Amino acid sequence: MILPNDFKAEYAVLETEIQSAVADFFAKGWYVLGKEVSSFEQEFAIYIGQDHCVGLANGLEALFLALKSLEVGEGDEVIVPSNTYIASVLAVSHVGATPVFVEPNPLTHNIDVTKIEAAITDKTKVLLPVHLYGLISDMPAIMRIAEKHNIYVVEDCAQAHGAMVNGQKAGSFGHINAFSFYPTKNLGAYGDAGAITTNDESLAEKIKMLRNYGCQVRYQNEVVGYNSRLDELQAALLRIKLRYLDTWNAKRRECADMFRSEFSDKDWIFPHVPEGYEHVYHQFVVQSDNREADMKELEERGYKCLIHYPIPPYKSNAYKQQFAKHTFPIADTLAEKVFSLPLHGKMWNK
Repeated sequence: MILPNDFKAEYAVLETEIQSAVADFFAKGWYVLGKEVSSFEQEFAIYIGQDHCVGLANGLEALFLALKSLEVGEGDEVIVPSNTYIASVLAVSHVGATPVFVEPNPLTHNIDVTKIEAAITDKTKVLLPVHLYGLISDMPAIMRIAEKHNIYVVEDCAQAHGAMVNGQKAGSFGHINAFSFYPTKNLGAYGDAGAITTNDESLAEKIKMLRNYGCQVRYQNEVVGYNSRLDELQAALLRIKLRYLDTWNAKRRECADMFRSEFSDKDWIFPHVPEGYEHVYHQFVVQSDNREADMKELEERGYKCLIHYPIPPYKSNAYKQQFAKHTFPIADTLAEKVFSLPLHGKMWNK
């Protein structure tokens, strides 16, 4: 059975490097905000093409602190896709702002840029596009809209490590951008981890204070902060895996091509890749009118499939009362039809 992820295969490739890094970690005896975190921050910033990276505890807190650094709060609105993982919306709620949903393009699954301006009001403070399944959103168009209306952009890059449009990477367009390094991500830690990237030094310094109890100098607490620090050990392991990321993303694209060929007889809507985009296939998501039957057939053929995501955020118990008078039919249709074939960067030995 081909599973959605194969952590054992990944570890087999990295075992020697991981064991060396772990031994070095314990030998140093420095466990929080040390040289491994600062080195990863520098290396990841260079990889993304930004001046600053700040390591954090997880992807949700990366989004939350990004919004906090922009002073988003009660009375503000944040535009988010109606078709996304709920963390994108939770971050908005946690800062006290109001999420405003915009429907996706049914081919790309990402926010439909032609519908954004109609959702902008005098309360809109942030556009929060999500690069779903490994395909970057139409960031050039989104940045033009944001500049026209003088609003911030926060990219949710949790599923798009290394994805590009016209040669520019996800996480290098917005004013401040959030990453998750959850184990299943293209660049995954061995536990929870996250980061922000930005070219704005003042925002990076704000995040550094917010992640560490509101202080940069011990016991000198400047603001009401949080505890959201990237673990030193996770940073050491992410530094190793970052060196493999482009190779593994290329393998994901090879597997995606294989799926397109193997299942060319299926009446599915396959992932759409616009010209100039480089997809990194965090998930290989298709749309089917016969989802249950197709998933059953594939499992019998040895493919363990999943559904990402069966319930749009606005219909979740967390939000259904708040959005009881709203409908988002495109998000609903996608939720009813999509499923994900198992695909990861370690499938070359399958």
